[in-house]
Amino acid sequence: MAPRCSVIFGEEFTSHDLSWHEENSQRLVRALTGLPHDITRRPVEVATYDDLARVHHPRHIRMIEELCAYGGRRYLDMDTYVTEESFQVALCAAGSSIAAARLALEGEHCFALIRPPGHHAEPDRAMGFCLFNNAAVAAAWALERVERVAIVDWDLHHGNGTQKIFYQSDRVLFCSIHQNNTFPWSGWIDEIGEGRGRGFTLNAPIHPGCGIGDYAMVFSHVFVDAITHFNPDLVIISAGQDPLGDDPKGAMRLSPADFGVLTSMIRDVSPCPLSLVLEGGYGPSLGAAIGCILDVLKTGKCPEPPDSPARESTRRIVRLLKKVMV
Repeated sequence: MAPRCSVIFGEEFTSHDLSWHEENSQRLVRALTGLPHDITRRPVEVATYDDLARVHHPRHIRMIEELCAYGGRRYLDMDTYVTEESFQVALCAAGSSIAAARLALEGEHCFALIRPPGHHAEPDRAMGFCLFNNAAVAAAWALERVERVAIVDWDLHHGNGTQKIFYQSDRVLFCSIHQNNTFPWSGWIDEIGEGRGRGFTLNAPIHPGCGIGDYAMVFSHVFVDAITHFNPDLVIISAGQDPLGDDPKGAMRLSPADFGVLTSMIRDVSPCPLSLVLEGGYGPSLGAAIGCILDVLKTGKCPEPPDSPARESTRRIVRLLKKVMV
C-alpha cells in the first residue's frame, strides 16, 4: 500500500512577481496544471525568524526584510529581485518546506510547490532567483529532531547554497546532479566537503545533452549507494524540473516521465516518505513532470528507465565519484 501523498501550495506564492522576469508567478500556474484532481492539498505555513536563522546570517534576513519594506521593485543582483511582498512570500516558501519535511516524517509524501526557489541562496547571500534556502531551512529544522538528512538536488543548476551551508557537516548528505560549466559555475567532482563533512558532498556535473540513461546511471551507481550507506532519517529532494528537454534554461533531454523514474529510485531507497521542494523549471512541460512525480508517489509505481545507454563522459564521472564516496 502506497503512503499518503499531498502537496502544499497557495495563492501567496504568486505575490512575489515580475511579469517580465523568467522566475515569475506563471511558473507556479504552469506547475499546478500537473496536479492529480484527487491529490490532498495542505495549507501554506510560515517560517519564523528562528527557522531562517538556523542557516542564514541575521544580517541577511534583515536585509531582505528591510529592502522589501521600502516598497517597489529592487534587484539584489542581475538575476534576483524583490518586491514589497517578497519577504512574506519567502517566509511562506521556507515554512511550507518545513511542513513538507514534517509530513514526510509523519508518513506522508509531500511536495511543496513554492516560490521563490531556494537552492542558490547562501548563508549571507541571495542569488540565482533565490532569497532563502528552502531545502536547507527544512533540513536544519529536521536535524533538531532526527540524526541524519539526505538532500538530492536534480535541478539543472548546482545547488551551491545548499552545499555551502552543509559543507562541513557529517549529518547531511548532499547529492547534486547538474549540467556542467553553467550557472553558478560550481559543483565539480572534487568539491566533496571539508572537515567532518568530507565525503558527504557528491557532485555529478554531467555534460549538456544528457538523457535519462545518464541520470539513471548516476542515481543507481552513486546516489542510491550513498543514501543506503548514509541511512538518513529523511530525504529531501530539491526538485527543479529545468533538465526537461523543452526548458529554455538548459540543454538536457529529460522527458516528464523521466522524473517519475528518478522519483521512484529515491523513494525506494528512502527510509520514510519523501519531502520535495520546488526549485527551477521554466518550460511548457513543467506541469506534466510534476504530474509524473506525484503519480509515482501516489500509486507506488516503479517505472523502468528507457533502455538508453549513458554517455562515456557520464560513466567516467561515476567512476570518479565512486572513489570519493564515504
